[in-house]
Amino acid sequence: MKNKNTTIGIVTGLICSIVGLILVLLFFGKGNSLNDSLQIALNQGVFAKLMSMGAILNLGAFFLFINKNQDHRAQGVLIATVLVAITTLIIRFF
Repeated sequence: MKNKNTTIGIVTGLICSIVGLILVLLFFGKGNSLNDSLQIALNQGVFAKLMSMGAILNLGAFFLFINKNQDHRAQGVLIATVLVAITTLIIRFF
């Protein structure tokens, strides 16, 4: 049961990060569409920053799981956040 809840938390965290990235691209993107904004962000080298901003939605999921006493799911969201942070560092410096 623990592994299942942790996996649910990881999936929730990754989905929140993707939705957050899409929202950040829509609000702060300079292109006319989502694809244009993504290409501009990649070309200008700001994709890693936008990806980090998109991970802010994980805070909501984390605290929701903590308040519902679903600690293993909250742990999964935390793991997903660390994965996003490592991915951001890799994109930023390589």
